[in-house]
Amino acid sequence: MEFKHPTEDDQAARWARAGHIWVEKQELLDGLLRPLEEVLVEGMPADTGGRVLDVGCGTGSTTVAVARRLGPGGRCVGVDISAPMIAAARERAERAGVAASFVVADAADHPFEPASFDAVVSRLGVMFFDDPVHAFTQLRSAAGDGAPLRFVAWRGAAENPFMTTAERAAAPLLPQLPARRPDGPGQFAFADPDKVRGILARSGWGEIGIRPAELPCTLPTSELEGYITRLGPLGMVLPDVDEETRPKVVDAVRAAFEPFVHGPEVRFTAACWVVEARAAASR
Repeated sequence: MEFKHPTEDDQAARWARAGHIWVEKQELLDGLLRPLEEVLVEGMPADTGGRVLDVGCGTGSTTVAVARRLGPGGRCVGVDISAPMIAAARERAERAGVAASFVVADAADHPFEPASFDAVVSRLGVMFFDDPVHAFTQLRSAAGDGAPLRFVAWRGAAENPFMTTAERAAAPLLPQLPARRPDGPGQFAFADPDKVRGILARSGWGEIGIRPAELPCTLPTSELEGYITRLGPLGMVLPDVDEETRPKVVDAVRAAFEPFVHGPEVRFTAACWVVEARAAASR
């Protein structure tokens, strides 16, 4: 069997496909990731106005939340590589009536106007850069001197077993399931805090602070099968699996999630880093 799906290195192709699924599952994912959104937004000053860049904004939940936090006179600009997700984000912001706008682009290479943002934020959107030093240098250029950077990223896979349960359970039935690259771009690329500090220091950011956060996340048990079969590495390959093997994979994976099921609710702890820094003064 040969899987026909984008490689992890081809982020644009990957998120073109995954973006449609994220839009489809937007309400579920909003609820699942709300604790991460809250810890991101609560660290920002309220009603201060200004312009904030939201990197990897997805369907715009964080962008809208930041725009509300800024208050009158503020604006949040969301950037994401996925056109379907940005389309959904624009609709969300319009419904919410907030000062937000969106750009379909790779934040690592988009020509933002220099020093045009008063802060840069991201919820789980900065671990996928092929060249993170280059990307954060670009973000530093887009930020004014002293502008704060604040983002939430996953810690390691061992500390986040929920996030790898599906692929571990499916592996015996899908021997060609692509393995994660621990040193490449991806969900756990920022697991090592020393690596993160080094990236930021080399990119023109100072006053770097990294603290762990354990955030309780939930989703309805009724949504679990849809979550595990549509999202993540397994969701990317499952549509290409033959009809005889597919139900066996789904049964094995669903059984592997039983430790997380508590009646009508699935519960797990998201082990994350909350990272803060400031744009160092321009030379």
